[in-house]
Amino acid sequence: MKKTPLHSARVPFWLRWLVPVLLVFTWLAIAGIGGPTFGRLDEVSSNDQASFLPAGAEATAAQDWQAKFRDSNEIPAVIVIESGSAFTPAQLGEAAALKGKLEAVGAGSTVVGPIPSEDAKAVQFVVPIDAAGEVKEVVKELRAVVQESAPEGMQTFVTGPAGLTADLVSAFAGIDGILLLVALGAVFLILLIVYRSLLLPIAVLFTSVFALCAAILLVFGMAKLGWIQLNGQSQGILSILVIGAATDYALLYVARFREALTHTTNRTAAALTAWKNSWEPITASGATVIIALLCLLFSDLNSNKALGPVAAAGILCSLFAALTLLPALMALLGRAAFWPFRPKLLPETEREPELVTGLEGQKGVWRATGSLVSRRPRTVWIASVLLLLVASAGVLQLKANGVPQTDVILTASNAVDGQDALARHFDAGSGSPAVIVADETRAQEVLAKTRATGGVGDAYLLADGGAPVIAGAPAAPGAPAPAAPAVRDGKVLINATLNFAADSTEAENVVVDLRRELKEIDAGALVGGVTATALDTNTTAQRDLVTIIPVVLSVILVILMLLLRSVLAPVLLVASVVLSYGAAMGVSAFVFNNVFGFPGADATVPLFGFVFLVALGVDYNIFLMSRVREESLKHGTRAGILRGLGVTGGVITSAGVVLAATFAALGVIPIMFLVQLAFIVAFGVLLDTVLVRSLLVPALAYDIGPRIWWPSRMGRPEADAAASALPAVPEPAPAEAGSR
Repeated sequence: MKKTPLHSARVPFWLRWLVPVLLVFTWLAIAGIGGPTFGRLDEVSSNDQASFLPAGAEATAAQDWQAKFRDSNEIPAVIVIESGSAFTPAQLGEAAALKGKLEAVGAGSTVVGPIPSEDAKAVQFVVPIDAAGEVKEVVKELRAVVQESAPEGMQTFVTGPAGLTADLVSAFAGIDGILLLVALGAVFLILLIVYRSLLLPIAVLFTSVFALCAAILLVFGMAKLGWIQLNGQSQGILSILVIGAATDYALLYVARFREALTHTTNRTAAALTAWKNSWEPITASGATVIIALLCLLFSDLNSNKALGPVAAAGILCSLFAALTLLPALMALLGRAAFWPFRPKLLPETEREPELVTGLEGQKGVWRATGSLVSRRPRTVWIASVLLLLVASAGVLQLKANGVPQTDVILTASNAVDGQDALARHFDAGSGSPAVIVADETRAQEVLAKTRATGGVGDAYLLADGGAPVIAGAPAAPGAPAPAAPAVRDGKVLINATLNFAADSTEAENVVVDLRRELKEIDAGALVGGVTATALDTNTTAQRDLVTIIPVVLSVILVILMLLLRSVLAPVLLVASVVLSYGAAMGVSAFVFNNVFGFPGADATVPLFGFVFLVALGVDYNIFLMSRVREESLKHGTRAGILRGLGVTGGVITSAGVVLAATFAALGVIPIMFLVQLAFIVAFGVLLDTVLVRSLLVPALAYDIGPRIWWPSRMGRPEADAAASALPAVPEPAPAEAGSR
């Protein structure tokens, strides 16, 4: 039976005014502190390679050893000056004069170069830059110096790890401003269309923005304490996820509030009734997403581990804002929130229509949808499943094996162009060598084997200070003795320049060969560097996909079973969302390959797409099926399905459009990973909202009938028949006293 909303001749002052006002002022204080913190996230955010490394991979172990051979934490900037013809002696002299200026910019670091190319059409310098400093600013200054001082008519590039890092940071620059403005603008426009009201969209946006302020404050604190690693990628996803989720939860609450206002004139009673009817699905939805995101902690990739708690913190704040701030605002505003289309008080006979088919009181598109589901349920769900299976076939075309770092940035990049120039004139791996850690007693054997490996252009042992150890004839009388290799805890370091670009598939194959062959000589040898890190990241991401997916599905299944008090319904819901995910990935693969022309996809894209689509897709099924269960208890399962579909159709579709629009906003950041994730989630959410939740799930549940609730009592035919026979219980007359 329907719960009776709170009615009284006079609602106590503390409940009508004091509690809502205190809640609003509490959130204003949180926003006042959290808002300014948004601009300080750079203090605790890092986009360097370490924030994305696989924690237990060989490349990470090699990097730890490499740090022992360095006096400072430096990354190289590779400067290339390119000419259309061979350098003249005078031009080489001008290039050589650059060295002092470059050392001044690099804070006195030893600059290697100029190194002429074999075709004499280019020279390069290697400038070490402190990775802990402002890499972007130093690279910017280097570019200005090189451009001003290079011989006239030549092209100049600052590339290598430092140059690519600087351009990546620049690409993430829109995270703080453009992304947020685009997302909020899209949400506001959608809310205006949905509500046809000015005040209500503002109240919902306030809820989302205040939730984001709280999330930023929480994430900043966790990063400051060293509990999490924050990077531009997780920072951007945090903003989008909080705005989308908070708005979705707000839409569900507002729908219940509007419904309650048709039963009572008392705004406080309506706010409390809406809260009682919506807290369970909102809490279950939020818990599902939070736990699914925390499953990323099982990943071996630092970037995944970082995103899990960051995004979970955002959902937690969205949940609290939707269940505290928004009800407080609605309790204060009442019907005025919906101006100029305020909900009217319905006569008692219309408030809870007696259902026979479940379509009573419905009209428009949702009556037509319910009619289709009730007339041809089996045809509808089978056709939906076949359509999703056909779309899922495209997943075989998904090339999620990683992409070169030069393809990650989608806008013009001096560093990317510089990598191309390096490949034209030098060993393509210049500036980003493979790093080999070997036992001191096996150093010469490992060095010889490294040089003999196909794809290696040059290799040398490292001396103290970073200089190469030059092997050859004894020094002339009076000359200093050749430098000895640096030794740390019985280990030596070898740098191997590859013939291929450091971020290419060919270079990764060379690393695989080196690891296999060097371990035959030195079982403890480690091969690291930029190429090895990319290889290990891709391998780890693919392993994470197999590990984390079953964990996420198991968690979601348990939550749904607890919410719906059923086994069969949750199993079917999870299966439908997985099928929807497969279809979204299949269509995305087609679009990436044939429309956008992407060379591939980051290896973490399928995992992130799965976590977001499955967790968020289940959200809408929770919204639908929790209402279906509520209606089924009163009217029987089949009538309850149609009633639940009708009353939730508009709000869930609106929520799906909002979430799709907010994730689509990620596309304004010119990073391939974010653009791909934006399309996958936006398209997948729309697919789930329009097809899976509107047709597949209702039709399948209608076809199965009461057995959908098996093994609970609701799944028994006699219980369902009894519910169908019960007349609807009208609401008691509302109290006319109290604020409207």
